Amino acid sequence: MPTPSSTPNEVRHSHSESALPQLPELEAATASDGFIEPEEYDTEYQALEVVFDPGITKHRRKSSLAHANAVAPKYSSSSCFVHALLEAQKAAEAGRAVPDVDSELHRNEKLGASPGMDSRMLTKVQLTDLALGVRELSRRFASMQLRMKVKTFFLLTKPHDKNILKYTREIAVWLLSQPDNYIVYADQNIRESKEFNAAGIIAQDSSFAPRLRYWTPALCVNRPHTFDFVVTLGGDGTVLYASWLFQRIVPPVLSFALGSLGFLTKFDYNSFPSIFDRCLNDGVTVSLRLRFEGTIMRSLRQEKGITEGCDLTREILGRETEGPTHRPAESFTILNEVVVDRGPNPIMSSTELYGDDEHLTSILADGICISTPTGSTAYSLAAGGSLCHPEIPSMLVSPICAHSLTFRPLILPDSMVLRVGVPYDARTTAWASFDGRQRVELRQGDYVTVSASRFPFPTIQSRKQNKDWFDSIARNINWGARQRQKPFMD
Repeated sequence: MPTPSSTPNEVRHSHSESALPQLPELEAATASDGFIEPEEYDTEYQALEVVFDPGITKHRRKSSLAHANAVAPKYSSSSCFVHALLEAQKAAEAGRAVPDVDSELHRNEKLGASPGMDSRMLTKVQLTDLALGVRELSRRFASMQLRMKVKTFFLLTKPHDKNILKYTREIAVWLLSQPDNYIVYADQNIRESKEFNAAGIIAQDSSFAPRLRYWTPALCVNRPHTFDFVVTLGGDGTVLYASWLFQRIVPPVLSFALGSLGFLTKFDYNSFPSIFDRCLNDGVTVSLRLRFEGTIMRSLRQEKGITEGCDLTREILGRETEGPTHRPAESFTILNEVVVDRGPNPIMSSTELYGDDEHLTSILADGICISTPTGSTAYSLAAGGSLCHPEIPSMLVSPICAHSLTFRPLILPDSMVLRVGVPYDARTTAWASFDGRQRVELRQGDYVTVSASRFPFPTIQSRKQNKDWFDSIARNINWGARQRQKPFMD
């Protein structure tokens, strides 16, 4: 990372600035593997993300934030679908040339991005600027149709559900049969499935063989720009898995309702030919769902076994005096919620909650749920949190069985950076989970940083966003339903 000179009023960041562990490289593939990419995709994948001025990233407060009067960010070109549209919007406002809005927006553009530039490292100004840009873009999306040049489809389904595998095969055959010569990627795990019957698909037409390919999680991580459309077949859990696979760049997601719940699944499978025709020919309406980035910060003193006299609040909010106190361990992008709870411990957990550069409260409870607006209908709702419309830019903080009745749920702005830490004198450890996955133990002195991700989740809408969302809560939880009150009788 460049080492620019610091300004006098900046305070040094107390955590290691080293990048998070690199994701595994994509394994070498052969033509027989079924997921060789076209020649135009062979350029080595770069870190595809918004790039900010590195001059403001070296010296930071211990809360991973810089002062609110930091230099405004400078955006460079990006291969992310959403970020490319943001740049087009900024270019139009500045009177510059506007790039075409099509699938090439998330192809192989060579960027000078730093792979360690996570959203927890952004300044307050940068987070606010990004949030405002995404809000404005989302507002415009609600009233416009986007037409994209689509070539490659990504099919995501439940590999062990035989009924859904038949539907997956039907969609794959239909897409391969279209005159546009679409490329279809199916899950590598269903390649040998009898229900999917890949050999039978290829036997129908010899031209299907080079266009029916298979994806792996490594391909999603290393080359998400390969896909133009993600098609999910299942319930909300399948959509969440799509978010989990695409931790940064996410192609637009078209979700068919074939599961138990349908807060995120908008389309009826029985009408899939007409739905595809309408999306590909007439355009789509896209809703941008806020996602969070959660990072595990490990205490260096805990790892060295030197915890006597340590104070987590002083380490997070105070000034650095003896070098770094924490290091980033793992980072995840989530669509629903980050939960920190007591795990298998028989007693309640003791944690501390920080917001930006302030200590908000001490938490004595079974845990705490920090949810996106999308996740407000999931664990957050069960914990007593409010329903929140997806277009409201917010972070929902809900205690889980709090020991104090005064600890009520909060709705905070999405420009805040929240941290939940286990104090050094806590009786037990805590456990963090991300969208119900990847359970991680937090030892005394560790904490989780939660902030708005720079990579929102674009979902394709079947109708106006307001109508979609209100229909989903009425259909799934019978929101507002009751027996009508009888009128007075004369």
